[in-house]
This record gives sequence, C-alpha cells and structure tokens, in this order.
Amino acid sequence: QLQLVESGGGLVQPGASQRLSCAASGRSFSAAVMAWFRQTPGKEHEFVAAITWSGTMTDYADSVKGRFTISRDNDKNTLFLQMNSLKPEDTAVYYCAGAATSTFSRRRASSAYDYWGQGTQVTVSS
Repeated sequence: QLQLVESGGGLVQPGASQRLSCAASGRSFSAAVMAWFRQTPGKEHEFVAAITWSGTMTDYADSVKGRFTISRDNDKNTLFLQMNSLKPEDTAVYYCAGAATSTFSRRRASSAYDYWGQGTQVTVSS
C-alpha cells in the first residue's frame, strides 16, 4: 500500500503561484510513477502532469505546459506540483496518484494508477 496525502491548496488570485505537495508513506515511493490529476464537479479526472521514478522524464497536459512543474524528492517521499501564472480555469480539486506497476507509457490514464490521495482544493479567483 502507498498512502498519499496532499497539501498546499487554497484560494489564490489569477496570475499568482502556488505549490502543492503530496507526502507518501508505505510501499517504496521511489519505485512508483507519480502524477497529478484534477477534477471539477461532474467531470472525470483530468491528467495534469506525471513523472518517472527517477524524475528524469516528465509529461504535462497542454493546458498547463510551461506554467506547471512536477518534481519529486525520493529521499523525503514527497511529490510536488509548482503552479505558476494560475488561471480561473485551473480551479479544481487536485489529486496525486501513484502507479505500482504501470509503465510511463500509460501515464495519462487515470486507470493506470493504483493509489490516490484525498485531494486538495485549488481555487483561482479575484
């Protein structure tokens, strides 16, 4: 089992920055492909970003590319999402997710992930 707990959400103004964290415990965090998804009411989980266990490969949704950065610290078992130039359309509940066995090739599919955090609300509004 891999337990995931997100933090760092809240209310921010358009154009501001915010960093989300996801603390992992349990099975080996360093062996997992990790990702961030987001969800708005009535919609499916939307892929945001993913990172390999080594951190050498990353992938981003077109809607956040150039504004968001995913990173991980395997020594501290923590995943991060740095969000810059936030827009109102970034408002959502953000989830971190971990894949126990799936390869990076399936990184954009929510079904590829075995473990999910409880989510943290990010609201971008003036």
